Amino acid sequence: MTNLQEAIDIQGKPQQEDRLPLQGVRVLELGTLLAGPFTGRMLGDFGAEIIKIEAPDKADPLREWGQQKDGEGLWWPIQSRNKKSVTLNLRTAEGQEIFKELVKNADIIIENFRPGTMEKWNLSYEQLAEINPGIIMTRTSGYGQTGPYKERAGFGSVGEAMGGIRNVTGFPDRAPSRIGISIGDTLAALFATIGTLTALHERHHSGKGQVVDTAIYESVFSVMESTIPDYLLAGYVRERMGNILPGVAPSNIYKTKDDTYIVIGANANGVFKRLCEAMGEPELYDNPKYNTHHARSENMTELDELIEAWTKQQDTQVALEILAEKGVPSGLIYTAKDIVEDPHYEAREMIIKREHPTLGEFPMPGVVPKLSRTPGEVKHVGAERAGKDNALIYGKILEYGEEKLKELEEREII
Repeated sequence: MTNLQEAIDIQGKPQQEDRLPLQGVRVLELGTLLAGPFTGRMLGDFGAEIIKIEAPDKADPLREWGQQKDGEGLWWPIQSRNKKSVTLNLRTAEGQEIFKELVKNADIIIENFRPGTMEKWNLSYEQLAEINPGIIMTRTSGYGQTGPYKERAGFGSVGEAMGGIRNVTGFPDRAPSRIGISIGDTLAALFATIGTLTALHERHHSGKGQVVDTAIYESVFSVMESTIPDYLLAGYVRERMGNILPGVAPSNIYKTKDDTYIVIGANANGVFKRLCEAMGEPELYDNPKYNTHHARSENMTELDELIEAWTKQQDTQVALEILAEKGVPSGLIYTAKDIVEDPHYEAREMIIKREHPTLGEFPMPGVVPKLSRTPGEVKHVGAERAGKDNALIYGKILEYGEEKLKELEEREII
């Protein structure tokens, strides 16, 4: 029986009608840094019990990534929120056996090692499925578990390059650029989460688990819109276009009177008509150069110049108010300062605070998406030290006593 089927609650709480949607699902999270742990974070936000496993002699490097405050990394508390932390040496035979014992009462394993690592540790899916036929193994890697590139080291940056997004990011007169966040890892985590929940749902019918195989490059490639038919059917290779979208106009950034840039997206016919009215030039909509989607695309540069000639005459807030009144999608390009001061973020509880053991109130993004009846929840920040929950997890699940735990710790098994 899996943890989901038995509805085991490690904290001994009675089952509630209003419980979180993934409560009762137990996840063993292996791997480090971004793609795998972000999948764990998303499942944990909706109530899954996430047991984060780190090596006793080599903690997750993400603990030290990002900016630091009083020696504490500021990314870790977000990425590892809602997770319980244990240590386990999977490079040893005894550590592998302990992991297999944990698998007996687990629903999902998340790992993002190079393909072959789990097999090297005698922890292949086939071996673990013999122990627990319902186990779901979510595997995220640069190139996937099959194919000629599967054994290559694959970070998010390489996946972004191979997936095609780097080639279209930046300006045409400059080298390809990266997006300002680890978008490849994040996309892989999102697809891995979708796959995991799909496999979990399917298990209700078959009673069997399966492997969820997510490649970073494929996750990036999957959001590349019509890049392939553009090339194969129309002979068009999409390249770097700066702030515009090929064939979509107007959709750009425009400078205002007070030297601030705003975003305006008005490529649909009805929206463009409202933009012309907002600019005080309703006749533009009837101009043959702009009155169809294709015509606006053909005359994109000239149209953008006309729009910016108007925005340069307006203070930023005035322009945004006029556009909002007319129903034209527009907005500031937000900095972190703009985000924390915005009333909409506050009203939607998109910046929440949880107590950090050394830093006090710790701000972080709220839960996405928002469920109306069973919303997600952030109960606590990531554990400040690896193995913080060893006694809880090994004691409750495997019934290890203090003496056993001390002995395993001394031998660096945990």
